[in-house]
Amino acid sequence: MIAVNIVGFKKSGKTSLVLELAQTLTAMGVRVGAAKSTHNPKLDKENTDTDRLLAVTVGVAAVTPGEAAVFWPHKRYLADLLPLLDADVALVEGGKEYGWLPRVLLAGNAAEAEELDPGKLALASFGPYVPPGLARPGTIRELAELIMDKAFALPGLDCGGCGHDDCAGLAARIVAGSATIADCASLAGKCRVAIDGKPLPLNPFVERMLARGVRAMLAELKGYAPGVIEMKME
Repeated sequence: MIAVNIVGFKKSGKTSLVLELAQTLTAMGVRVGAAKSTHNPKLDKENTDTDRLLAVTVGVAAVTPGEAAVFWPHKRYLADLLPLLDADVALVEGGKEYGWLPRVLLAGNAAEAEELDPGKLALASFGPYVPPGLARPGTIRELAELIMDKAFALPGLDCGGCGHDDCAGLAARIVAGSATIADCASLAGKCRVAIDGKPLPLNPFVERMLARGVRAMLAELKGYAPGVIEMKME
C-alpha cells in the first residue's frame, strides 16, 4: 500500500479534497482507503450502545448486512490500522505529525505552509498558496496521478536503521529524490515476514533476534545445514 497525508488547517477543504481524490482514483481503477485523524479524544458516538459497551470491554465489533467496524477504547497507531483497509492507496486526512508519510498541502499563506510542512514532506500543494519549488497540479486528475507516481508509506518505526533519527528524515529524502523506500532498513532487511502477502516491517534489532532464534532452533534438527531458510505458516 502507498499513502498520502492531506494536511491543512480547519475549513481548508481537506475532506472535500479527499472525497474528490477518492472518486477520481476509484474511476482510475484504484482501490482507495481513507483514514481521518482528529484531535478529539473520543469519536462522535456519545450515548450509543457502542459507547456504553466500550466502557466495559476491550473492543467492540459492529456488523450489519452492508458494513462492519471495530472500535477500541484506547489508542491504536495509524501504521497498524492502514493494512486493515486492504487498499492500493490510503488517503489520510489530517495528522500532520505523521512524519512517515508524504503529504499534500492546503495552505493559505507562507506561514501556514511552514507550520504544515516543517520537515519538507510535501509532494504538492493544492491550496491557495504554493511554496516555491513545489508542484501545484491543475486538476484533481493530475494530483491523483502524481500521488500514484510518488506516494509511499514508511513503517513509522523510527528505528534509526537508515541512518536518520526517525522516519521523517528518510521520508524527506525520498520526497526530494535522493533516496527510495528501498533505503528503509525495516523493509529491506535480509529477514522478511509477510502476513497474507503483506510485508511486516521489522526493525533491525527485531530482525536479528528473530533470525538468530529461528536458526538456533533449526540447528537442533537432523538434516539442518546453513543456507537460505524458507518458512510458511497458515
